[in-house]
Amino acid sequence: MAIVDLPFELSSLSVFLAVCDNGSMAAAARALKVTQPAISQTIADLESRLGATLFDRNVRPLALTAAGTVLRQYAATMLAEVRHIATNIQEIRLGHVPQLRMGVVDSLSRAMSAHISRYMYGRVGRLIIHAGLTETHATALLTRQIDFVIGVDDMEDVAGLERWPLFEEPYLLLCPPDMPPPRTTQELGACLAGRPFIRFSQRSRTGGDIERFLRRLKIDVPFQQEFDLPYDVFAACQAGGIAITTPLCLYEAGYTDGCGLTCHPLPTGQFLRRLTLVVRRREFGRFPLDFALFLRDSMTQTALAKLNTLFPDFVQQMRVLS
Repeated sequence: MAIVDLPFELSSLSVFLAVCDNGSMAAAARALKVTQPAISQTIADLESRLGATLFDRNVRPLALTAAGTVLRQYAATMLAEVRHIATNIQEIRLGHVPQLRMGVVDSLSRAMSAHISRYMYGRVGRLIIHAGLTETHATALLTRQIDFVIGVDDMEDVAGLERWPLFEEPYLLLCPPDMPPPRTTQELGACLAGRPFIRFSQRSRTGGDIERFLRRLKIDVPFQQEFDLPYDVFAACQAGGIAITTPLCLYEAGYTDGCGLTCHPLPTGQFLRRLTLVVRRREFGRFPLDFALFLRDSMTQTALAKLNTLFPDFVQQMRVLS
């Protein structure tokens, strides 16, 4: 299919609007500081390309024809949008983003929302944060409904994305304090079968990773209860269940030393969860890099210190990535 040219040059719309506003070609020429013949030629070319007469030249001041009235209805809006695009591009070049839509995994909200808000203020004209499941955010990123994702899926099989690793943490067993830590796969299976096993939703990346982990170990636990949010998993465990979760999920849920639950390492070596900033490539200049560096620094200075205090047995497995 051939590319069809626009029916007019955008600059001619400015001349057209000047004639409309000033009532004559001569007045428009004075307003724009050009010659009257230049104005007349621009309007004639515009009419020729549109195939319609825009002004009734038999009256003074000039009156718009029906075609001219339609064009005037749209011309001002079109030029405003073009100027808005140019302004936004210039702002991005200078490090200021007019609007940013971001999906943030829910387990990071308590740890980082305040820091993100402070960082974005003054750098982003309008910030929209969607908290929730990484899988939902990944789809929204690919369909251009959001711009940045901080989540547990780096979408490594998708081309055209930039990825900035942020944080790595272990999965652990959340259980009553009287339950001894499982030493073997068989003991872990017995623990999960001995009490209600509270799952993360299977529509979440965390829930899916836990199920794949259990399948590798050939641990089969009947499905009983599953939740989207870390707080709901935590609350169900306080009501008598056990769960496989992470330090950040527990911090988000309000875990404390006196909450009536304890955390044990899983007996199968490292089973880790990684958080990554994912953005579409080359759309925001160096802004994603600067933001990733800020997130890493903030997590080192604040979130990691709190997690180390709450979960001292897992200090070696929690780390800010670079």
